[in-house]
Amino acid sequence: MPDDNSSQQPAPPEPPNPERKTLDDRAKMTELERIRHSCAHVMATAILRLWPDAQFAYGPPVENGFYYDLECSHRISPEDFEKIEAEMKKEIKANNPFEKQVVTREQAIADAQSGRLGGLVDRPGNASKFKLDLLTQIPEGEPISYYKNGDFVDLCAGPHVMRTGNIGAFKLTSVASAYYKGDEKNPQLQRIYGTAFKNKTQLDEYFKMIEEAKKRDHRKIGAEMGLFAIDTEFVGPGLPLWLPKGTAMVEELEKFAKEVEFAAGYVRVKTPHIAKEKMYLTSGHLPLLYAESMFPPMELRESRNDPGVEPERYYLKAMNCPHHHRIFAAEPRSYRDLPLRLAEYGCCYRYEQSGELFGLMRVRSLNMNDAHIYCTEEQFADEFRAVNDMYLKYFKTFGLEKYQMRFSTHSKEGLGKKYVDQPELWLKTEEMVQRVLDESGINYVKVSNEAAFYGPKIDVQVWSAIGREFTIATNQVDFAVPARFGLTYRDRDNTNKTPLCIHRAPLGTHERFIGFLIEHYAGNFPLWLAPDQVRVITIGADDRLIGHAKGLVTELRLNQVRAEGDYSDSPIKAKIADAEQSRVHTMLVLGQKELEHDTVAVRLHGKGNVGTKPASEVVTEILTSIRERRG
Repeated sequence: MPDDNSSQQPAPPEPPNPERKTLDDRAKMTELERIRHSCAHVMATAILRLWPDAQFAYGPPVENGFYYDLECSHRISPEDFEKIEAEMKKEIKANNPFEKQVVTREQAIADAQSGRLGGLVDRPGNASKFKLDLLTQIPEGEPISYYKNGDFVDLCAGPHVMRTGNIGAFKLTSVASAYYKGDEKNPQLQRIYGTAFKNKTQLDEYFKMIEEAKKRDHRKIGAEMGLFAIDTEFVGPGLPLWLPKGTAMVEELEKFAKEVEFAAGYVRVKTPHIAKEKMYLTSGHLPLLYAESMFPPMELRESRNDPGVEPERYYLKAMNCPHHHRIFAAEPRSYRDLPLRLAEYGCCYRYEQSGELFGLMRVRSLNMNDAHIYCTEEQFADEFRAVNDMYLKYFKTFGLEKYQMRFSTHSKEGLGKKYVDQPELWLKTEEMVQRVLDESGINYVKVSNEAAFYGPKIDVQVWSAIGREFTIATNQVDFAVPARFGLTYRDRDNTNKTPLCIHRAPLGTHERFIGFLIEHYAGNFPLWLAPDQVRVITIGADDRLIGHAKGLVTELRLNQVRAEGDYSDSPIKAKIADAEQSRVHTMLVLGQKELEHDTVAVRLHGKGNVGTKPASEVVTEILTSIRERRG
């Protein structure tokens, strides 16, 4: 299972404590990111003109715009946005250049102490405390730079647009609270969000998409359709309960994945939900790398009657991979056994901060379409390519036309800290992954310093029907952890070798993927996936008619179709309206005329009447559509 949080969709999309970008990362910022970064500085300029005591912390561009965290005596609200935006427009109209200035650390500290850094003027008695702290994070030897626009001077490594007039269309969007550096022990700051685009047309299109996204909100539609519930009082936040209709979708996705994986040579395994602390100390997830994302340990004595026995620590599993490694180790392995593809829809638990929980997109219990492929170096390319091909098969089934692979590599600075300290293996496996991507002709971008701790990874970005971007899956290479567990296979030359491990999860988690599909389809799922596939509706309450309708429902259900009947004496218009509101995919209407000719009038959700056909033909079409998983 992926060992970062790529299986979870964050909300808000940016982390609460953004990792400081390297100078190389900054040099790769896109034109749009530069516009948004510059707009954050212009927003800070405007706020200082209105409330000169404001203290600024972070102000980065993020996925859909920008934000700036600040401390201010005035509590900023959306009612203030109009006057802030008015001041921003003045600064943009002034067309001030963004001027870079490299300074010494001593100069920067002096300017922060005087309040000039992050301000419009010197502010005696109001030192720029957050800038003073941020200065300590800049490594010795790295240049320290300011960016100045008009009177505003900020501690910043850039980059920016040339002048404030190069900022296109912008709008402030919301205000929230955020702890400084994402740590609840630190001061709680105000976070002002905004967005910016090259022109007003793009800005208007973005907000049109946002309005459509609100209509498609998976929490809203999920409640309307009765798919899931989150019971914070008795079960806990971030722990979804799948209701019968949502469970039907879960089982359809599992069935699909199991069929695809079986055909691809995977074997299924099952593992427990907990493990000893030793498991995660061996894997390297504990004590430092993953501790904050795991639930607190349970301490258990094997012999409850012997208080002299030290208790052992157990953890809820946050990932499946260590368990799968132990399955690999459970039996002697030969090169003839490889590749070994172990698959499991495993339930894992991650202690996400309460402020980061968001419907199904960010949860604490997650069911992962997980697998681990153990292979030789010679087999790696074919196995990695096959996983990518599996992604493409899924994309086609779900009608995902726009996608991108995000190839994440390590950074030298992170070796021994954020990443396993094996530089040669990093370079080797990264080259192997890139070669497969290049040879496959897959659309990808390469980003540094975002790999998993044990190897390079690919995050799969897809765009929904309304153009919103989601990370739904991940594909990771692990050259380190199998060795930690002593995993070996006997090679042709009769020596023991350590296999490579590919971690892959094409459908991500049920939680996030179904949340994505709800938005993508706006709850109007294809027949095979729809919770309510067929409803047989009678016109009238004639016993013979109802008996015939019940027989049709029975035939469909014997073929594993989720079919039900509405035999009530309600008016036919009311019955159809109820089925439409419930998003029943296919409605089969039966009246006396249909009874006499053994036909049904077929209606499709959102499309209306599509004609009257023989009942047997309709049943065959339904079964074929489900079996072929038509869109």
